[in-house]
Amino acid sequence: MHSSPVPRAFSYGTRATRIVFGVGALDGLDAELQAMGAHRVLVVSTGGRSRDLDDVRAVLGARVIEVFTGARQHVPVEVVRAALDVVRTTTPDSVLSLGGGSAIGLGKAIARETSLPHACVPTTYAGSEMTSIWGTSEGRVKQTGRDARVAPRLVVYDPALTVTLPPATSAASGMNAIAHAVEALYAADASPVSSLCAEDGLRRLAQSLPIVVGNPANITARVDVLIGAHLCACALDLTTMGLHHKLCHALGGIGLAHAETHAAVLPYVVGFNAPAAADAMRRIAEALGAPSATAGLFALSETLGTRRSLAELGLLEADIAPVAMATSAASRGNPRPVTEDAVRDLLVRALHGD
Repeated sequence: MHSSPVPRAFSYGTRATRIVFGVGALDGLDAELQAMGAHRVLVVSTGGRSRDLDDVRAVLGARVIEVFTGARQHVPVEVVRAALDVVRTTTPDSVLSLGGGSAIGLGKAIARETSLPHACVPTTYAGSEMTSIWGTSEGRVKQTGRDARVAPRLVVYDPALTVTLPPATSAASGMNAIAHAVEALYAADASPVSSLCAEDGLRRLAQSLPIVVGNPANITARVDVLIGAHLCACALDLTTMGLHHKLCHALGGIGLAHAETHAAVLPYVVGFNAPAAADAMRRIAEALGAPSATAGLFALSETLGTRRSLAELGLLEADIAPVAMATSAASRGNPRPVTEDAVRDLLVRALHGD
């Protein structure tokens, strides 16, 4: 008689975050904030979201005491300081982030400095709304960490707010979400819960993201992609990310666009990690409906039209050595050991999309 293998031990933590999802969910935002005890709300967003901001103002009325639209990619520290000046002069009792990763990242930075309760209305697939991960940039360095204070207490997903996302933005943002699922599946602290979220999220994105890119007004596909991004973000929060995220943070620090960099780098990192994570690669391939994880990601990238060349995103050959050094020093917990030479070789291949 053969004995069954002993299941791997695991642990994970959860937080009290209220999730509201549905087409038209924005209409219930005022009641949700009321229940949260938020009466003087500072709304943070990026420029160019005037229509969404008008909708939020119409729903919240006098609950909005100020709107700050200076959020920027990678959350520069000077933007955080400017937002904190607004906090000091307006004395809000809560902060509401409206937008993608830039706006949510700024809301997190404010919450980290002030301990104000944080609520989010995501309009992209970045996933930051479901995590306690924060990040800020200064000069050519991006710093990240985890802090329970930054995790939103309320997240309101309204797929209707994503319909105006341009196809290229949807594609890159969706690939960013896929990166969360991929690294969660081979994370050292993966659990059945995180893996379940990652696999289902990845499958939904692989099936519906091409539809969204081809027909941005398809609300059924938009709903499925946003659910997939939410699940991938849950997996991200429950696990420790490896080489891919550390490399993208280093590239972000030198100014490369966040989501587009994730989309370009991911297939190369998966190819590097494949020999050390066979089970995760099998799951990723199955979710993608592909013969291998690497082939599936390259094929999806081609279908979506995302860039494969980091040179197109602004990486210079002179940047490769310092980025490789910073990444190798930070990439603990990756399934395959990370060396400067390995990262350098990966970046050389990704520089021109080879």
